[in-house]
Amino acid sequence: MFRKLHIQLTFFCTLVSGLILILMSLICVFFSEARARESCFSDFQLKTAMLIHQAESQSVFSLGWFSQLKADTQFEMNIQDNGAELLLQDLSPCRLDAKIFAAARETARKDYGLREENVSPDTKLSSNADFELHADSEDYYACIALIPKNSHILNIAILYPLTGLHHSLIPSRLIFAGADILGVALLGIFFWFYTRRMLRPLSTNRRKQTEFIAAASHELRSPLTVILSCLSSMKGASADESEHFAEMILSEGKRMGRLIDDMLTLSHSDGSHFTISKTNVELDTLILSACEKFEPLALRKNISLDFSLPDSLSAPYACDRERIEQVLWILLDNALSYTPENGRVCLTLTETPDRLCIRVEDNGPGIPDSEKEAVFDRFYRCDQSHKDKEHFGLGLSIAREIVHMHRGKIWAEDTPGGGASFVVLFKKTIGICSVPSQRRPQSHENDTHGR
Repeated sequence: MFRKLHIQLTFFCTLVSGLILILMSLICVFFSEARARESCFSDFQLKTAMLIHQAESQSVFSLGWFSQLKADTQFEMNIQDNGAELLLQDLSPCRLDAKIFAAARETARKDYGLREENVSPDTKLSSNADFELHADSEDYYACIALIPKNSHILNIAILYPLTGLHHSLIPSRLIFAGADILGVALLGIFFWFYTRRMLRPLSTNRRKQTEFIAAASHELRSPLTVILSCLSSMKGASADESEHFAEMILSEGKRMGRLIDDMLTLSHSDGSHFTISKTNVELDTLILSACEKFEPLALRKNISLDFSLPDSLSAPYACDRERIEQVLWILLDNALSYTPENGRVCLTLTETPDRLCIRVEDNGPGIPDSEKEAVFDRFYRCDQSHKDKEHFGLGLSIAREIVHMHRGKIWAEDTPGGGASFVVLFKKTIGICSVPSQRRPQSHENDTHGR
């Protein structure tokens, strides 16, 4: 599915970008050619003006002058004297059909009012019109000039074929076309890698969802299988055995309930329905409460549970008390589960002017560097042989979501001397109420095993 989407996105992005590129190129070509035509027409007007000035100053047109003029300007000319073509035209025949000159003169008469009958014998100034002409499937620049000569009127028609101009524009068009083809190809390559990079998180998320569903199904199937097995065995069991099976059903039901609660917590965080209710909370009080809660478990496992708090009371921190307490319980429960007998777990709260830091350290087996990020994945167990039914591999995922909702950070690192440490970092915020700072006894460390 993602491969097909990758191809479609690449094609669509390349198509849209390519069309924009081609459109911009066409606009550039249009203005470039418009300027070239404008420049060429200005040059044509300048040359025709010079030619008309020379014609006004000459009383006789020689073959040499006529031939040299055509060679210098590449103009095609037709000269009439009182409506009759000059003999000079026969000495140097035009390559163009006489109909084209006639069309040029007709255009000058209709569109520009250039008529010989309007020129009187007393007229001293010549008149002319420059325009673009399309005739016989060709484009021309045309100039029609009426020059009074005593009792004669010279009608000079000058045509300049635009074939050369069109040919000169072809290289620039080819350059733009080649640039567009190369640009579209580069855009296609770019969008191939860019869209693949964009889709990679979606593909990874889909894969993780599939793994999550598979792992959740497995975890739910285990207690369900035990429950169904116990119910089946209770049919022919004695009273004592039935009571034992009932206890197992109750235990597995509670286990399934905890798993469902954890999954619902994560689903709420994914769906942006994971709400927190902030109040003023004294984190040092939460630390003491968490240690007190896990003291019996530490005693049963013969593990030393210590805590360390700042010398002075911490200012209240605006957070969700129940959620932060849930984070502490997850981290302590995780640490006590992986810490061996006679081990040590320490819960520490430190603060700076703008930071609050909570650390949970143990001296257990530790976490390899390659798995320090993966431990926060759902249903992940660093030790795959660890089959503690109380842990589904969701706790650290929930803790990370809660910390992120408080705009904090959580990560795992090595404990000096061996073991794993989980660090939670919060930006210090201003509390709702003011609590006076008091001195507390130096370094609170409490070995619960000794208490």
